[in-house]
Amino acid sequence: MLMNPQLAADNSNGLIIAIILIVGIVFLIVLGVLARFFNLWIQCKFTGVGIGMGKLVMMSIRKVNPSLMVRCKIMAVQAGLPDIPTQALEAHFLAGGNISNVIRALIAAHRAGIDMEWQDAQAIDLAGRDVLEAVRTSVNPRVIDCPDAKSTTATLDAVAGDGIQLKARARVTVRTNIKQLIGGATEETIIARVGQGIVRAIGSTASYKEVLENPELISQTVLNEGLEAQTAFEIVSIDIADIDVGENIGARLQADRAEADVRIFQARAEERRAAAAAREQEMVALTQENRAQVVLAEATVPVAISQSFRNERLGLLDYFELKNVQADTKMRSAIAGIKDDSMA
Repeated sequence: MLMNPQLAADNSNGLIIAIILIVGIVFLIVLGVLARFFNLWIQCKFTGVGIGMGKLVMMSIRKVNPSLMVRCKIMAVQAGLPDIPTQALEAHFLAGGNISNVIRALIAAHRAGIDMEWQDAQAIDLAGRDVLEAVRTSVNPRVIDCPDAKSTTATLDAVAGDGIQLKARARVTVRTNIKQLIGGATEETIIARVGQGIVRAIGSTASYKEVLENPELISQTVLNEGLEAQTAFEIVSIDIADIDVGENIGARLQADRAEADVRIFQARAEERRAAAAAREQEMVALTQENRAQVVLAEATVPVAISQSFRNERLGLLDYFELKNVQADTKMRSAIAGIKDDSMA
């Protein structure tokens, strides 16, 4: 079957147009890629970082910042660092790490002669620590105030053996221990340990005068205790910045104890007084009871006298003689000023 020449020509023209469109689209895509990544590719070529155009494109597809990767790679190569795989940089970036900070920290450590590998640096960065600041602190030690300036207490208060209170402030010079940075305690632990050591050292001295004469003995004693164990820092020195004499805690405690003893003795004396007053009242009641018994006994005397008259054992003269004796006794008591209730 023969094909219409006109129809064949139209199909041929359509195919050519499609090919031209495809080629144009591809050309535009290539042109766009070159426009976006050509500058970075040129930098990679001239610096020898080994990142090709394809890798740059794949970085963009993987949502990685190609410009940041190239810049960090160039810094590492120019600083003479051991080769860091581009894939490792991308993985650290995708993990949320700060690549620029890690590379700067590696460069600073390399220039300072500190042994730090890429794995250690990225682990420190992913752990949330500022690895660059750690390297800087390792090279240039930092001074920490003890107690902390943000603390509510401005001094470390301790009492010497003689009871005198001392108020001290110290300055601790530390540098970062890179090997213990991961998992090591922070500055707060250093401040707490140094404060505890100073208080203990002052408390172990016999007199506050010894501390005032030789404050370096306190700092040296604290420094020899190895307070930096399990921390991210190494203590370089501990210096007593200021020390003042506070209250006489020992005398105040003795005064408080004496006052407490006085209150105890007063309470005991009051207890004895109350017991004596109660005993006195008991004796008064017993006296009244005995007097009542005497009155009852005297009330039986007239009955006995009457009974004696009836039995003729007592005569009238004997009775009057008894009355005279009683009257004479009352008179003598009245003259002597003695009140005799029994004779009433």
